[in-house]
Amino acid sequence: MSTASRKAEFKSCVSGWAQKLGVRVAGVYVRPMRTKWASCSSSGILSFNTELLELEPKLWNYVIVHELLHFDVPNHGKLWKSLMRAHLGDWEQCEKLLETRP
Repeated sequence: MSTASRKAEFKSCVSGWAQKLGVRVAGVYVRPMRTKWASCSSSGILSFNTELLELEPKLWNYVIVHELLHFDVPNHGKLWKSLMRAHLGDWEQCEKLLETRP
């Protein structure tokens, strides 16, 4: 699959999750990022690392839901963790997989 196809598939995944979570997204960008997988702004802009396109969709879901939840919960406290569990189940496994990537 081409990079353009993967990017379109990824953005479609973001859109699907945003709709499911009831989050209004102003823009989605996939660009090189040095030190993180993604970021979100208070104005509704999401930026994702291009390296995500090389990973399996299960890991996409983790990063996407992680960022979308930050629009309503700005930290990684109990509420955020319980929402992650409600939507993704064992999200910590995905987190560990991403942490071990170079």
